Amino acid sequence: MELIGIQMPIINPGDNLVKLVSSTISRQDFSLAHHDILVIAETVVATCQNRIRRLNTVHVTPRAKELSDRYELEAPLAQLILDEADEVLGGIPQVLLTIKDNTLMANAGIDRSNAPAGHVVLLPSNPTKTAWQIKTDLEAGSEHELGVIIADSRTQPLRLGTVGLAVAVAGIEPIKDYRGQSDLFGRLLRITRSAIADNLASAAQILLGEADERVPIVVIRGAPVKFSKKIFPPEEMTISRQECMYMAIFEQYSNKATS
Repeated sequence: MELIGIQMPIINPGDNLVKLVSSTISRQDFSLAHHDILVIAETVVATCQNRIRRLNTVHVTPRAKELSDRYELEAPLAQLILDEADEVLGGIPQVLLTIKDNTLMANAGIDRSNAPAGHVVLLPSNPTKTAWQIKTDLEAGSEHELGVIIADSRTQPLRLGTVGLAVAVAGIEPIKDYRGQSDLFGRLLRITRSAIADNLASAAQILLGEADERVPIVVIRGAPVKFSKKIFPPEEMTISRQECMYMAIFEQYSNKATS
C-alpha cells in the first residue's frame, strides 16, 4: 500500500475543490489510477462550502454565555457549538464534549486550526453527498473507479494525540465484518468488525498533519479494500449508545450522580 501526499495552494471559501485537485495533480507529474482512494481533510471541504464563521458576528444566547463562563470558552464559540451539536454532555476548560451525528467529539467538530484569525471552520454539510459528488466529478471522463474519504482528526479516550476518523465515505466499504469467521485457534469471532475507513484516515493522517504541511489530500494506492457503488451513510459507521462501552458507562455514572 502506498500513500502519496498532495500539496495544495491555500483554499478559499467558494473554491471548486475538484478543479483545484485536478489542476494540482496535473502539475505534479502524477495522475490518479484505478482504485486510488483520496483522503481529504474535512477543513478543506468545509472551506470550499463556505462553512467558515467569523466569531465577532455570532449572536450569543444566555445558554451559550453560561457555558462560556463555566468552561472558559469564548461566548461566540460556545454559541456555535450549541448550534452545531446534537447534544452537549459536559466539558472541561476550553472544551465541550458533544455528540454530533451519533459521534462523540470535542466542540461539535468546530476547528480553529487552518482558519483565518478570528474565524472557525465548521464540519462540512452533507458530507456523504459531498464525498460522492467529489468521487463522481473526479471519475468523469476516465475509466477509473475511485474512493473518497472525508477525514477529520479526533482524540481517543486516555490516549495522547489524535487519530484519523472518516467523516464520510464514497466508493469503498467502510467496515469489514469478521463475525462468523474463526481466529488462529479456531475460535468463532462474534463481535469483531474492523473500521477500514477510519484506519485509512489514520494512515493518511501521518501525511495530512495538523500544522502548516499544506497537504490536505492523501492518495492511497493499493489498499486491500472492497470497492462498492453502495452509499454508506455515516450511521452505518456508528453504533448505538447501548452498544458503546464508553457511552454506556458514562450514562450509568451520570444517572447515579443525578439520582
